[in-house]
Amino acid sequence: MATLKLRVSGMTCEHCQAKVAKALQKTAGVYSAIVDLRAGEAEIDFNDDAVTTEQLVTAVELAGYGAKLAG
Repeated sequence: MATLKLRVSGMTCEHCQAKVAKALQKTAGVYSAIVDLRAGEAEIDFNDDAVTTEQLVTAVELAGYGAKLAG
């Protein structure tokens, strides 16, 4: 299991937050995704044998938001 933090751009409301969380949670290999609207971050626990960082970034982008590694 691995944990990753992403900086998410473009979220302006709770609906945006929920949309990003849903996009991440439906990605195969993701155990949990907690999205913080105020911080503009998503913390994801995932199986790094089943999903890559790039796939997680792409999931957020396909939901209509920007994403990059935090830090």
